[in-house]
Amino acid sequence: MTDDTFIDATIDPTHGRAHRAKVTARDTAETRGDINEILGRSVDGLTGALDYARRPGKPLDTVARLTRDAPLGALLVAFLVGAAFARRR
Repeated sequence: MTDDTFIDATIDPTHGRAHRAKVTARDTAETRGDINEILGRSVDGLTGALDYARRPGKPLDTVARLTRDAPLGALLVAFLVGAAFARRR
């Protein structure tokens, strides 16, 4: 068994470390760009969903009104919902 068996077949052994470092840096930058694009689209989608849910008559508007009208009642409901979710996990 020679040392050549441990070299990745996708890496050309004639290139030095500097070339491999540049390729790795380029791939990392591309991956970061892809992740930033995906996260940006996700945030935009969530922002749109929250804006829609805050419109009058929608769920977040209803919760906000109930919270303003009866803060102690809302606290009780939040506690009960939290307790129900905690039991499931």
